[in-house]
Amino acid sequence: MIRVLLADDQSLVRAGFRALLDAQADIEVVAEAADGEEAVRSIRALRPDVVLMDIRMPLLDGLAATRRITGDPGLTDVRVVMLTTFELDEYVFEAIRSGASGFLVKDTEPEELLRAVRAVVNGDALLSPGVTRRLIAEFAARSKEPAAAGGLDRLTEREREVMALVGIGLSNEEIARRLVVSPLTAKTHVSRTMVKLGARDRAQLVVLAYESGLVRPGWLG
Repeated sequence: MIRVLLADDQSLVRAGFRALLDAQADIEVVAEAADGEEAVRSIRALRPDVVLMDIRMPLLDGLAATRRITGDPGLTDVRVVMLTTFELDEYVFEAIRSGASGFLVKDTEPEELLRAVRAVVNGDALLSPGVTRRLIAEFAARSKEPAAAGGLDRLTEREREVMALVGIGLSNEEIARRLVVSPLTAKTHVSRTMVKLGARDRAQLVVLAYESGLVRPGWLG
């Protein structure tokens, strides 16, 4: 059973998400929160698998709440998916840099929301369809200049190649086709790369690919 916590200051949004999620045999909504402070308290008490977190909330916004969650060693298994009204929200890239596993726009299709919850539990990054590469490239371009490639020297040449493909938004299946290897081999390379770099999940690997300069904005493959 996938345990989900909903954090949004709009009760109608929470009610709609709860109705959809609770109707699934493998998903259970364990709590709701109307502000960031309440969300953090509930997450520490209940340790859900997935948090659907609104970016803009009173008392403590979703970005600050996410930093508290991802910075807590006791909550390393909690995955945060940010909820936003607009696809190109100014806080989305910073949220991913802070440890969020991805984001969804609030008016996303029900099937996409369910896929998102299940995907992040498996360690996959989740970004709304159709905007992944454009968004990451745009916000990476606004971030600081690429840092020294610290950590990349731990990677094999193939792992760097795989990391670059992750950085431009390719799935394991797409990476497998690009490199002419099996999907399992691609997944293994991605997993080893995350371990070597200490990346929390695939979303952070994307950010590291840009911040290290391994991938530059506009390299969309």
